[in-house]
Amino acid sequence: MGEPITAAAREGDLRRMLNRSALALLWFPGGLLLAFILLPLLRMASAQTWATLRSVAAMDDVRSSIWLSVRSAALTAVIAALLGTPLAYFLARSSGWFSRIIEAFVDLPLAVPHGVAGIALLFVFGRRGLIGAMLAPYGLEFWGTEAGIVIAMLFVSVPFMVNSARLGFAAVDPRLEKVARTLGAPPFEVFYRIGLPLAWRGIMTGVVLTYARAISEIGAVMILAYYPMTAPIKIYDVYLQTGLRESSAIAVLLLIVTLSTFLVMRAFIHANWRPDRP
Repeated sequence: MGEPITAAAREGDLRRMLNRSALALLWFPGGLLLAFILLPLLRMASAQTWATLRSVAAMDDVRSSIWLSVRSAALTAVIAALLGTPLAYFLARSSGWFSRIIEAFVDLPLAVPHGVAGIALLFVFGRRGLIGAMLAPYGLEFWGTEAGIVIAMLFVSVPFMVNSARLGFAAVDPRLEKVARTLGAPPFEVFYRIGLPLAWRGIMTGVVLTYARAISEIGAVMILAYYPMTAPIKIYDVYLQTGLRESSAIAVLLLIVTLSTFLVMRAFIHANWRPDRP
């Protein structure tokens, strides 16, 4: 009896060793990727001194540029949620070539270089653009204004909102909505009372990703609204004028603010998510 038990135990030990080896092999490329992401950020942060950080944090123009970025990115995320959520619901509940074409259009800003996006936005929202020239007599201008910053941020970040919300709606069982319709609920009520609450996590994930993408944008914003300076443009401007020392300190401040708001938003999503929701 002892010999079969010993053989089985050895086989179990061998299997566990192979599983650990396989897990280590899987972690190795993942660890390289994490190092690739974290190493530049940690090296930049470790190069700063408290004196330098306090010095740049005391600059009014630095604080105002960071606040402008946070405010504009938050407004962009709200607009993206209001405009993108209904479209995401339509795409999640539609099939066929038309919805596939709409999805391709939504993803188009991901493939357009951001400098190209800024130039294209000038043709529509610039002082002589299709919409910019129309609204300028009414006091609404986009070139060189905060409204232009939001427009540029919205263009490059809205795919994250639509795609995340679409996945959230796609995870909702459509049979629940069909039952509600058979009970006499109108389409908007089905969307508002069933689809929206059950897809809440996907929608909020889209809001967070949109905010994160918007606050980091520089290319399209720089062309449509170089002034007032957002934090990324301010970092670029300081780097051209004074070099790496001050610009990297401002970059660390922006990184702290961005990570703080990003982590707070994600914590809010997970704290309000229940396992029985999609």
